[in-house]
Amino acid sequence: MPVGETVLNLFYQNPDPDRWLPGDRFPRRFLRKIFRKRRSLSGQELVFFNLRAGLEKLRIPFRLNDFSYAKKNSTEPVGIIGKSHVVDLVEWKNPILFGAAIMSHPSDDPDLLQRRPIRKILVPGEWMRKMCEPYWGEQVRAWPVGIDTDLWQPTPEAEKAYDFLLYDKVRWEHDRYERELIEPVRQELQRQGHSFREIRYGHYQEKEFRTLLGRCRAMVFLCEHETQGLAYQQALSCDVPILAWDRGGFWQDPSYYPAKEKYSPVTSVPYWRETCGLRFASPKEFPDCLREFVRCRAEQVFFPRAFVLENLTLEKCAQQYLKEYGDLAA
Repeated sequence: MPVGETVLNLFYQNPDPDRWLPGDRFPRRFLRKIFRKRRSLSGQELVFFNLRAGLEKLRIPFRLNDFSYAKKNSTEPVGIIGKSHVVDLVEWKNPILFGAAIMSHPSDDPDLLQRRPIRKILVPGEWMRKMCEPYWGEQVRAWPVGIDTDLWQPTPEAEKAYDFLLYDKVRWEHDRYERELIEPVRQELQRQGHSFREIRYGHYQEKEFRTLLGRCRAMVFLCEHETQGLAYQQALSCDVPILAWDRGGFWQDPSYYPAKEKYSPVTSVPYWRETCGLRFASPKEFPDCLREFVRCRAEQVFFPRAFVLENLTLEKCAQQYLKEYGDLAA
């Protein structure tokens, strides 16, 4: 059956296990709604919501979390997005398209492919696909979720007040990298006479980030590596070029490296071309790279939003998902 004539069966739920007592997740949900400030969506949530938005833009119909329908129509594929707890909610008979935003590494669930009828696994980017390929073979594919380019819009140059936004997404050994990387970057920005604001991953609301992108001419992005990198791509969508720390080397997650997995090379900007900005590998390279970046920007050689519009819109990425799903439907 052609994909255009069918309805996608999608499944997504946030993991919300009991924490202290059986059933305590229910009152905790209620209390969160009352007392907690509105938070930014997690990367996993954005994968689902942006895929859904892309399908809606394409006018592709889908069912959401219709377990009864899936059970009655076990030959139809299902798309399970998010963490693997949804895979184990029922005894699936349907062929499964699993991902993206799944587990960090195949070793987290070594018998996954034997336990469930998973036909394809989607991971956010190419280096992660290569890391997972020895475990999952040809069933693993790279698929990025789309960026909402209507929400993440450029602002006029006249509204820009700062030269750079310093985005700190250093996740491990932060104290060490504060000394060796982040503070030297601050000092060099100041030494070369650039104004800047600073933001740290996990410590801001989405609206604040969007406002800062509207006020800054460029962004310095500091992160060990990214599987997709939604935040830097949101900046690109705002036509804000990136000066990225791209250290390369091994995947650094201490839960796996070096005892369980030693994979290289990785990158902090897995979706990229030269018109998005420049990259530097070490703090020593930053001063020269900063000067070159400023020169290139003055000569208007960066066109970051064009890259997103060509490759990472909601519609384009939803169309890619549709193709992967359609292979199972066929």
